[in-house]
Amino acid sequence: MLPVMNGRKLAETLSPLRPEMKVLYMSGYPDNAISHYGVLEQGLTYIQKPFTIDRLTRKLREVLDQHGREIGV
Repeated sequence: MLPVMNGRKLAETLSPLRPEMKVLYMSGYPDNAISHYGVLEQGLTYIQKPFTIDRLTRKLREVLDQHGREIGV
């Protein structure tokens, strides 16, 4: 937990300053709690804690590849 704002608000705040920024959301809350409360919009990239280093690196690769195509990299 971030002390002042949640991760989504942080990403929204930083996005205008770094439009090329990629975001990977993560949480220790169960997936059904995340979807039930609408914390993440469809299409945002998310990883559930706990995760292995292998799973994290695969997810990061997915984010970089997906967003790289969208911004023309």
